[in-house]
Amino acid sequence: MWQDLDIAVKKTAPEKRKEKPPQDALGFGDHFTDHMFLMKWNKENGWHDARICPYGNFSMDPAAMVYHYGQAIFEGLKAYKGDDGQIYMFRPEDNLERMNSSALRMCMPRLPVDNVLKGLKALVYLDRDWIPTVDGATLYIRPTMIGVEPALGVRPSSEYYFFIIMSPVGAYYAEGFSPTKIWVTDKYVRAVKGGVGHVKTAGNYAASIMAAEEAHKAGYTQVLWLDAIERKYVEEVGTSNIFFKIGDDLITPPLGGSILGGITRDSVIELAKSWGINVLERRISIDEVTAACEDGSLQEVFGTGTAAVISPVGELCYQEKKYTIAGGATGELSKKLFEELQAIQNGKTADPFKWITRIG
Repeated sequence: MWQDLDIAVKKTAPEKRKEKPPQDALGFGDHFTDHMFLMKWNKENGWHDARICPYGNFSMDPAAMVYHYGQAIFEGLKAYKGDDGQIYMFRPEDNLERMNSSALRMCMPRLPVDNVLKGLKALVYLDRDWIPTVDGATLYIRPTMIGVEPALGVRPSSEYYFFIIMSPVGAYYAEGFSPTKIWVTDKYVRAVKGGVGHVKTAGNYAASIMAAEEAHKAGYTQVLWLDAIERKYVEEVGTSNIFFKIGDDLITPPLGGSILGGITRDSVIELAKSWGINVLERRISIDEVTAACEDGSLQEVFGTGTAAVISPVGELCYQEKKYTIAGGATGELSKKLFEELQAIQNGKTADPFKWITRIG
């Protein structure tokens, strides 16, 4: 079983290695490194056949259960290269533990975290030359698990692939760190308690696409979801958790089964508390947000997530009315959190929370 799991390595031949894209034109998720990590699971052998191999296609049966019943979970984390050439990852164990929580809810096998982390470190080190060195660019890492048993019938798959691919990326949003515009929907819902809203599963994102497309057509970057029952209480943005600075309080919706527990969200809460900021995890209605905007007590709004880290919000649109936040400018707290998290992630400042994993 996995306790004795060995990881084989097969390197891409030098003549087959890809040309690296210019670091000032990376985009997000458009380019992939030379290698990937892959291992398999079945009932007889557990996790086995773990290997680092050349990046390439899978050959899968058309009846693979992931295509039909959606057993697919994933994570997102990053690797950074410091000024001294040292390589860092930010809270990778937490991402893998969250993936295990997703696996439990989706009736999928749990990962051997220590072994997978060992493989991940080796993969990042092998493809270390792909880690961008320009400001704001990173190596994005996508661990994924899918059910691959070739069978029809609604039940858990008896076979799985787990793989990790990596992509050098620039800023997630075209705006970079400039404030984004968010469209609040009360027409569509993302998740309900008792469902899989707290799970990083592919189906959640598929269900969000229509609302996101409508938001984009209206000129907005992302969707802010409300609760599915009353369509009143703020939950999260399509790709991030959400925070509101109202008066002296920093407020974020509580985790309760319909919101993904973000690693960056948790980091922001810990960091803000360490600065003496009063952080409240409580329900907050969209009416409270808009009222605070109108009376001037809403000082800042920002999203948190692995892809963008901190994403300041300059405008909300709710029921066809636009609300400008902080004059459409980036707030002081948003900027301070972004700079501090970036400094920790890149090894430029002390890491009192022990979030950083060093490689090499």
